[in-house]
Amino acid sequence: MADKFLTDLYNGTIGRNGLEEKKLEHRHLTHSDFTLAAIDDVIVRGRLRDWAELRRAALVDRSLLDKIERVCLPYMGDPYAQRYHFWMHYVEEHRSVA
Repeated sequence: MADKFLTDLYNGTIGRNGLEEKKLEHRHLTHSDFTLAAIDDVIVRGRLRDWAELRRAALVDRSLLDKIERVCLPYMGDPYAQRYHFWMHYVEEHRSVA
């Protein structure tokens, strides 16, 4: 029983609270590409699972780092836009590694 729970948690079919969680359907993600609007939607409305999906995509396709940066740049003057600051930091860190 515990193994199934951990497997479901790892695969994202169960949330951290133990309840079944549906994948967030992003308004601007009607295909498999991450458009600027879809990236913004993931950053603003996404959960950890959605962020992990964006991270995996950015690791595979480094051009996504440019898109993430474009989405985040307008918010760099807002100290309360911490989700955007997080992703901008992610871009900066992964560009220096690439």
